[in-house]
Order: sequence, then C-alpha cells, then structure tokens
Amino acid sequence: MIYLSQMLGNPVLDANGEKIGVVNDLGIATREVFPRVTSLAFRGPGKTPFMISWRKYVETFDDNEVRLAVPATDIRFSYLQPNEVLIARDLLNKQIVDTRGMRVVRVNDLKLSDTSSSQLRLLGAEVGMRGILRALSPSFEKLALRIGHMFGHEMPEKIIAWNYMDLIDRDLSNVKLSVSHQTLDDLHPADVADIIEQLDPRLRGQVFAQLDDAQAAEAMAELDDDEMATKIMGDMNDVDASRMLSEMDPDDAAELVGELDYEKAEKLLSLMGIKEQRAVRQLLGYKDDTAGRIMTSEFVAVPREATVADVAARMRELPEDFEPVNYVYVTDEAGKLAGVCSVRRLFVSSPDETLGKLAGDDEVISAKPDDDQEDVAEDIAKYNLLAMPVVDEKTGKILGIVTVDDALDVLEEEHEEDLQIAGGSSGDAGSDANSGELVRFVRHQMWFFFWVVGAVALALLLGPYDGLAVSFAAPVALLVADEMVHYVTSFFLEYDEDDDDAPSLGGFAVKGIALGVLWAAIVLLVVLGANGVINTATEGFGAIVFQLLRGFEAVAVAVLASFVTAPAYLVVLRRRDDAGKDTSGLVLHGVALFVALAVFIAVAGVLAMPVMG
Repeated sequence: MIYLSQMLGNPVLDANGEKIGVVNDLGIATREVFPRVTSLAFRGPGKTPFMISWRKYVETFDDNEVRLAVPATDIRFSYLQPNEVLIARDLLNKQIVDTRGMRVVRVNDLKLSDTSSSQLRLLGAEVGMRGILRALSPSFEKLALRIGHMFGHEMPEKIIAWNYMDLIDRDLSNVKLSVSHQTLDDLHPADVADIIEQLDPRLRGQVFAQLDDAQAAEAMAELDDDEMATKIMGDMNDVDASRMLSEMDPDDAAELVGELDYEKAEKLLSLMGIKEQRAVRQLLGYKDDTAGRIMTSEFVAVPREATVADVAARMRELPEDFEPVNYVYVTDEAGKLAGVCSVRRLFVSSPDETLGKLAGDDEVISAKPDDDQEDVAEDIAKYNLLAMPVVDEKTGKILGIVTVDDALDVLEEEHEEDLQIAGGSSGDAGSDANSGELVRFVRHQMWFFFWVVGAVALALLLGPYDGLAVSFAAPVALLVADEMVHYVTSFFLEYDEDDDDAPSLGGFAVKGIALGVLWAAIVLLVVLGANGVINTATEGFGAIVFQLLRGFEAVAVAVLASFVTAPAYLVVLRRRDDAGKDTSGLVLHGVALFVALAVFIAVAGVLAMPVMG
C-alpha cells in the first residue's frame, strides 16, 4: 500500500535516470469501482505542468521516485479525459460525503493499492488524524503511533472506500461521475438533510443542484435549522425556489415561507401554481405556534353514507405525493366532522359497509386552529394518534390535520428550548465530542474561569498574597450562583405562569430569599466557628487565614445577593417566552456568575482592607 502524500513531490526519472520533474498529481478513471491511476501529472523545469499516460510510460514507482520506461525525448504529453479527475486537486483537503456513514468529512490523504509494479488503484480516502500527521511528515505519524501504543491507545486508519464517496467540493462541470455506488440521489431525504447541515455554507447550493425538485423539497422539509433553510432558499433562483415550494407539503412550505422576508415570500408565492399558493396562504393566515400553522390541508373526508368501496376508489385517485393517509374522516349532511375511521379498519371491512356505521358514535379527539401547537402535540402523544383533525370552532367542519411527524417536531423543538434554558446543549453528542476538551470544560465549568478572573482582580486590588487568600473562598459564591440559576430554570420549566397551581412570583421570591439567608447563615456559622479557633495574628500564616475568613464573609453576602435577584431571572425568562424569544441558559449562568463575582470582590475588598499592610 502507498499513500498519495508519499508520492507528491517525488522525482520523475526517465529511462536514462535523468530527472525531468516532480510528481504533482495523479489522474484516475472514475467509472471503475476501485479506479485505476490513468495519468501522471508532474512539474517540469520552470514549474511547467505536464501530463502523461500512466499505463504507457510509467515502468516502476515507490515512495521515493517514479521511473519512466522511455527517454525524455520519446514522451508524448496527453490531456485529462472527460471521465477522469485529478485526486490531489479534486479530492485532497476537500469535503466529501460518506454515503455509508451519512456524514461530511474532509480528505486528509488518499490510499492507493499497488496491484503490480506499474499499476496503481485508488482504494479510498483517509479522513482521520493519521492522514494529517502523514502529510506533515511520516515521522510525525510514526511517533504518534508509538506514543499511542505505549499508552494502550491505538490510532487506526479511517478509510472511506471510493464506492462510498460522493464528490461535492469541486468545479468540474464537464466531469460526469458514473461510479456504480450510492450517491446523494439514492439517499433518504432525512440523510441528505443531515449531510447538508454538516457542509460549509458555500457548498450547500451545490448539493441542492444535484437533486431534482421533489428530492430538494423533501430534503428542505427535513432540515432542522430554519435559519439555514431560509438562507438556502434566499440564495436560490426565484423560479427554482418557487418550483421547490410547490413540491413541498403545504404545511412545510408555509413554515418556510413564513421565515422569509415579505417581499421575497410574496414573489415566490406569486410564481407558484394557484392551487399550491392557495393552500400555503390559508396556513399563513393562522398565528405562529398554533395548530392551524402546522396542519396540512391534505386529508380524506367522506360523507357517512359512503361505502368502503367508494373510499377505495377515492384513494386510488389521490396523487402519488399526497400526505400519507392513516385515517378517513366522516362528515354529516352539513359537512361537520362526525367520526373517524382508521385505514386498517377499512381493509378488514366488506366493500359495501358504510363509513357512518364503521365510525360509530365515539367522540372524535380534535383541535381548534388557534390551539397552541405544543398542547396539540402532547394530545397526539397522549392518545397515541397518527393524526389529529383541526376543526373550525363555528362550523364544525374539518380544516386540516396535524400529523404525528409534525407533532414530534414540535415536541423536539420544545425539548431543545428547555435544554437551552437549562444550560444544556441541543446539539448531538457527536458534535460535542468533536468540540474539544477545552470547549466542553468552558461550557460545563464556567465558574472556574470567573474564579480565575476574580483571583487576578483581587490580587491587583489587595496585593498578591492577600488577594489570593481571599479568592480561595470565591468558588463557594460562584457555585451557589450557578445552582441558583438551575433553581430558577427548573421552576420556569415546571410551572407555567398561567397554571392555577403555580406558586406566585411573590411566593417564589420569598422562598428564594429564605434559601439565600439559609446559605449565608451556614457560611457565617463556619466563619464564626473558625474565628473562635484561629488566633487573630496579623503576620505570616495567621494573616492569610484571617483574609480567607474575610473572603467567606464576602461569600455570605454574594450568596444572599444571588438568591435575592432570582425573581428577576424568572421574570426575564417569562417575558422572553411570551414574546416567542429563546433564552440561552449559558447566558443566564454567565450573568449570575458575573453578579456573584462582582458582589464578592466588592465586599471582600471592603472587609480585607483594614488588615492590609
């Protein structure tokens, strides 16, 4: 086996041993499962680029040199063919889609197989750390492997085979990849959406350009990031964007259009078909975060006198991309919703059975268009429904249905918002793992950095020894402030402001102050007990301990201040929630730590001053 990084820069020698250049790149034929190297690109004198046929001219090669079979005077130069790519130019250090792992990765090196003394084939891309180290120097790779082996941590190769690679970061309009392997077109829309979310922003449009309107619409609907979807839509040609919107389910299209600015939204809607435009505009007429906004107008409703055979004929006429039908809704003579029948029940019933009889007199669980979407989603989960009808409050007619997938999206969004407020991360574990130890430490141990800042500030204010002595008490104030934020966010998530059994803001404030007084009293008792034991010496070790006790007295004040301000955090959370704004738990924790540290430094500075010098 040999790697591209080991060949780049190697001398190219002719049959007489004369150096005619250095290896610059290798060309491969993309039509093969494991492509053969078909061309050798090298830089000649004066850095002039040349390309020759690998099969015709290369006699031998290794990781030190490439030797040709003919003298330099007999070489005839060639050009890259339409089905060929240069692997260093078009693959190395570029992003590719691993269609097996459903992820976007960067190519750090390329692994080649020398099937004979003169023939090379591309096996796959190295996407791990070894490829980076090898590109810097093979010695770095060997050293890292030895160190890892000493500590029992092996560093395996991370190779993605060519038949699981899909190229996206290249400007080769005349190259048509026809490799017999899975490509983006063959992936599930949800997998395509996951890949798009991992890409650099400048590459997302290239992925959409590879998809037809239906595939692009399905992938767009699966994107979790509304801002990203809006950006992609905004960058698209208006005609292409409107055509894609027409392919989307009305509720998904309405959600996306609702995120665009008014002028752009109106332009795209005007380019849509009349039927699709009407469906989207009807949904846009409902308020955000309501059942009406997330319902789809694609459902099957039939009069109660219709038979199973009538329904079967009706369903055969539905377009192929119609919303999956799990229930058939039964209406009375006035068109009001009168019952519901599952499709499964239709299958096991006789063709002449009427829907009115099958539906029975059971009460239909439904929602109103202005109902909060979270309440609707929770009811769908509570009653194990696949869809819930949305009914006009005045007429009783069915307006649309909220499907279980939309309900799950609502619950997931709400869960992520709760995590964000609570100071957690809404990202997946993989992204957190890749963020590095330092980032994770900052995220979960923010108080430590505030402590370091506080220690520096106190050392400047009181002098190095006294300042550091006082600062040793600061973590208690910071950790209690951190816990105070958890206390506030837990209360916010548990009790809705409108709940009858929710404690009042005044009751919350009284309880918070009581907790603060309790914490402060515990700290002061510790200080008083220590004062009774330790001599009040003002020199040497005794003076440092004395300053430490002054620090704990400052802790008591900072702890009390943290809990006294707790109601303010709750008010902010509720007001932002009422305004539909997200609140970052990390910001709340940062503000609370800053306030606690500021109070601690101010009080510690006043208390410690008399014993300085």
